[in-house]
Order: sequence, then C-alpha cells, then structure tokens
Amino acid sequence: MTQQQVEVQRPDRWDHPLDPNTSQSTVDLLLQLPPFSLMNERRFAQTATLADILKNDSRLLNLKSGDVIFREGQYGGSAYLVMSGQVRIFLARLIPDAGRRSDRRTGAPWLSLWKKRPDRRRVIRGARAVAVRSGQVQFSQRGEGQSARVFLQDVPGVLADHTSSVVQSGEMFGEMAAVTRSPREFTAVAEDDCVVLEIRWQGLKLLKQDPQFRALLDERYRAEVLSTHLRETPLLRYVPDEHLAKVVEAVTFESFGNLEWYAEYRKQATRPAANQIAKEPLIAEEGSYAVGLWIVRGGFARLSRRQGAGHRTLAYLGKGQLFGLCELYHNRYRPHSSMTLPYQESLRAIGYVDALCIPKQIVYEHVLPFMRAADMPAPISAPRYQFGQPVLDAELIGSDAPSIETGLLEFIVDKRLMNGREAMVIDTERCTRCDDCLRACATTHGGDAPLFSRTGPQYGPWMFAQACMHCEDPVCMIGCPTGAIHRDQESGTININAETCIGCKSCAESCPYDNIRMVTTSDKDGRVKVDQINGLPILQASKCDLCSSSRSGPACQTACPHDALVRIDLGDLQKVSQWMQRKAA
Repeated sequence: MTQQQVEVQRPDRWDHPLDPNTSQSTVDLLLQLPPFSLMNERRFAQTATLADILKNDSRLLNLKSGDVIFREGQYGGSAYLVMSGQVRIFLARLIPDAGRRSDRRTGAPWLSLWKKRPDRRRVIRGARAVAVRSGQVQFSQRGEGQSARVFLQDVPGVLADHTSSVVQSGEMFGEMAAVTRSPREFTAVAEDDCVVLEIRWQGLKLLKQDPQFRALLDERYRAEVLSTHLRETPLLRYVPDEHLAKVVEAVTFESFGNLEWYAEYRKQATRPAANQIAKEPLIAEEGSYAVGLWIVRGGFARLSRRQGAGHRTLAYLGKGQLFGLCELYHNRYRPHSSMTLPYQESLRAIGYVDALCIPKQIVYEHVLPFMRAADMPAPISAPRYQFGQPVLDAELIGSDAPSIETGLLEFIVDKRLMNGREAMVIDTERCTRCDDCLRACATTHGGDAPLFSRTGPQYGPWMFAQACMHCEDPVCMIGCPTGAIHRDQESGTININAETCIGCKSCAESCPYDNIRMVTTSDKDGRVKVDQINGLPILQASKCDLCSSSRSGPACQTACPHDALVRIDLGDLQKVSQWMQRKAA
C-alpha cells in the first residue's frame, strides 16, 4: 500500500528569526549606527543582505542593572554588541562549580545548583524569586518562563570585591565562544540599565565578510579578551597585573589548519596514518629551538615523537593545555650553561588549532618567577635532543607516557574520536547482538527505527558506534543556516530543533563521523510531507539526542543486559583506559 502524502511549502532560511517581533524600523535604526553604518552593503549577497541579517539573526535585549547575560561555563552561541550603557565582564568565578561537566546530560539551569543547599538560599519577601548566596555574591531571578532572567544583587559591592573589565557602547563581547563553539570563559553582567544587541553565530559568520566588522572583533579581542584568556590559564593565574600586561603586549596569535576541517579529513581518512600525520600542519618540531610557550586556545593538537621512519603519538592537547613549558623551565633554571635544550616533541594541528605563543624571554621574565611549586614541570632527566641533535641513547618515553596503550591512542587521534564527549563504545566480546539497545532507542523516541547504527570503526574488541558523540568541536553546526542544530548551553548536548530544521543536509554532510541521517518527515496524521513545487519528500536531520528528555540517561546504555555498551568521554583517557581494562564479569 502506498503511503499517503501531503504537499507543503518547503522550509526556508528566514522562516524562524531570532526575534519574530523585530520590526523594520528597528532594523533601519541599527543600519544608521556603527559598526553597521560603516559597512559596505554591497559585500553581502542579495539572498542575505545586511538588513536581512539584522532582522533575522539578531535581537535587542533591554537589560536592567545586574542582569546576567551569560555565565562562565555555558556554551556560547551568540555574540553581543553594547548599544547603550555598560556591561561588566568578571574574570573571577562568581558562581560555584561554573563550567563543570557533571550536569551535561541533564541540562539543568545553573540556579538549580543550590536547590539541594538550603543553607545557601533564602526567600525574598515581596519578590517572585529565590535569592542565592555564593560567598558574598547573591543572585535572584525575576520574571517567569522564557522571559525569566537571573540577576546579580548589589552590583557596586560585587564590583568592589571582584576583578572585572568594562565593555562600553559600541564594543562587542562573547564572540570567541560563539565562533569556536566552546564554553564561555567569563561571566557577563549588565552594570546599569543598558541595551545590548545579540547576534547569533549564523549572522556573525555572515557579518565577518565585512572588513570593518572583522576589525571590530580583532580590536576587542586584543584589548580586553586576551588578558581574560591568559588569566584563566592556571600557570598565569598568579602573575601580577603589571607583568601580565607585558605578556599581553608580546603574545602572538597563531592559527593552523582550517576551522572547517572536516572536508580535508574526509579526503585523508582512508589514507595510512603516516600520511595523515605528514599532512597535519606543524606548530613546533622536535629538535627545533624552543622559541616560546604555546597555549592551545581551540581545537586539538597531536603531541608526537619520531620513531623509526614514522611518528609515535604521545598524547593530544586540547583547549588551555601548554607546550614547551618543560624545555623553557629547564633552560631558564638549567644547572649548566651547556644544557640548553630544544623542543623534545613535535606539536601538530589536528584539523584546526587556535594557539597563543608567549616568546621565550617574556616567559623567563614575567611568567616563571611567579610559578607555584605545584605548576612546576617534571625535570627532563634524559633529553632526546641537545643543540638540535638527537641523543640516541635517550629514553623513548619518559614520565609523560600516556595512560592508554599507544596503538589505541593513535587510533583515537587518527579517527578524530577524541572529539567525542559522549561517544558510544561497544565491547564486541561482551555484546551478544540481542538488539536491546536498538529497541530501547527506537521505543524511547517513539518510532520504529533507532537513532544510531551498531556499526563503526573498530580497534580490537572495541567498536566506536555510529551514534552522535556530542563533540567538543561540533563542526556539524558550522553550516546550519537556521541554528536548528545547536548545543544546549548548560548540558553541552547537541540537539536538533525539528521546527527550525529546513532539511538542507548541511549538518549531515559536515559530520566527519556520518552520525547524522536525513529522514522523511510526516504530519500529525502520518502522511509524508512532500514539496508542493517538485513533489520530492521533505527531509529532516535526525540523530542521537542522548535521551535528553529522560532522567535515567541514554536508553541504549541502560538497556544493555551485558554491560557491553558505554557512553564515554573519549577526551578522558584515564576513564577510557579504566573501562577497557576491566576484568570480565
């Protein structure tokens, strides 16, 4: 029997603006104000004009003094431009446990962190909110539902007690987290009543076509955000302000590879691992002069050493991790002047890496003298290179050996699986193919088909199944024109909004792991939706949502009767190693 069909209008890019109530008069006003008034409208496509971007991808926020715009640890999807008033960026943590990952599956609002701590909250008489005490900092919530907003009490008092920087009218903030799809590194609060323009990252990407707008982003980053980033690096946390200012002046910004790295990865994925490593952009090479300290700001980098004709992967470095500290520390405090050491390992970009480099002399004068004992690196007792030449009898691996077997580590890196924060790993020696995991997934999501496939790359008995991994760097989000595929700002899970998905296939084609499928859509009566113009089925992206609506967690893992399946963070090598080394029951 042929399934019934219904003709509908195909969804369009601008069907779901960020704020449906944005009027044309508001857009006209914005076009008269900088930086938009300074932009060349001819640089924008006719299908996505500057006016279109402002009308559909932005919205004005009227904030009251103390309103929290975002807090540290939330995932960013928007940048903000101050139109009037002032915003304060707090460098120190105002909120306990901000940025932690333990609640990533629940997506619970951060205010709920105190619900189990009655001693830290009190009811405000005459208010419709709960005040939360964090040390001497108190928060409340005003409004209800979607309009609810958390606000900070006693703004002047908090400003006096906490380090902060000011963002004034005409300046932007929050753009780095939006562009790099990463957690916020600070908390932003309205200092006084102000108006802020929120620009979601789809519009931000289009606006960056204009040199004037790009210059605005660069200026803001260099002037204010860089010092925040450096201060958040544990090694630099206790550097005095006057010395940190010298670091800010001298630091260089470097990027390696392509932000949209998935296209190149697909071409390289079938080639031998040695060829893949050779294609990875070299950040620093073993045996070369140690010119400075590298800090990874975004993406992943491979730490490796030469072994025979190839390379051996030691580890991978992610956001906030350092390279070159051991060598610089050794050279600064070396016991003999003849012991100057070059870099002992190589660092390569895996896909795309955004990095900072602090020159050697600046590290010597303005960083190392203020290092805490706990941050001091282990001594290099058996260097592999001296004076740029290899030392043949040096140990191959020292105290920095990975906690996971080298073959598996290289497999994870070569397949880019370290990107997965909720990867599905199946122990095929325990799995009996009972299909309970597949049935549980299908039942939970009210359909006949599961949202994952029990196939995928395999190393030994461990299969890395084709299920959305809810990546640290979700490149599937890059090309989505409507923001239908998005990251929950609290839990970090990657979800798809069925209402705003237009079936463009961008996310499915961008996913390096083939974990997103395009499926036909139906109306409430079960009729297949087809395009009223060409009669073709209207598709929609579909993938694992980590059972975000279920309190019991992923149904696939819960349903497995043999403990053969786990959802695990492949960035936590110690946890991965422990799970794989468990003894058979």
